[in-house]
Amino acid sequence: MKRFARDAGLSLFFLVIFVLALVGQSVAGFANENEELAMHGQPPVGFGEFVTSSSFLVDVAENWQSEFLQFFLFILATIWLVQRGSPESKKPGDEGVESDKEQYLGRYALADSPRWARSTGLRGWVYSNSLLLVMGTIFLLSWLAQSLGGVVVANQENAQHGMPAESWAQYVVSPEFWNRTLQNWQSEFLAVGCMVAFAIYLRQRGSSESKPVGAPHHESAVSSE
Repeated sequence: MKRFARDAGLSLFFLVIFVLALVGQSVAGFANENEELAMHGQPPVGFGEFVTSSSFLVDVAENWQSEFLQFFLFILATIWLVQRGSPESKKPGDEGVESDKEQYLGRYALADSPRWARSTGLRGWVYSNSLLLVMGTIFLLSWLAQSLGGVVVANQENAQHGMPAESWAQYVVSPEFWNRTLQNWQSEFLAVGCMVAFAIYLRQRGSSESKPVGAPHHESAVSSE
């Protein structure tokens, strides 16, 4: 158990703080929801009712979709684009998907390579792109959940103001939907861009996301040019 905790420490750390943050969000959101209901003279909702509500779903899914879009685009961009000196990038000249030999794919697979890496054809293609496929799928599902929950919340607010209900198609092209969506996207893109650029000149001793402290600025984490 100790060995597992050590070997999976990074994943376990982020899993724990994710759960704590999600629980904290639900508790704070529940309190805020009932405060707003009280201000409008409406009865409070129960905790179970709140965490299964469309408003809570929208707040959670809205952040999830922007995070997974960020990593989907970053993984895709780093195949073809480079940034000299950044440990987040391949070195200039290494753009592209690389050869089967460089990727240990098919007949070039190692003795302990994953089984699907030994395959060619569809299975080999799927496994070769599995990270991008999963990230993209989670993004799309989160975006869909956000939009479906959002149209319910929007129609609840419309009903309170005596306005007609919107369809899903109307909601997903509305300024309100894209205002909320793009607020999250722009912050994620800024954070990734800063990480790529800052890591050229700044260091963090002991972090795998940083070059060695004394490495030249032009040198990436995977080259010694």
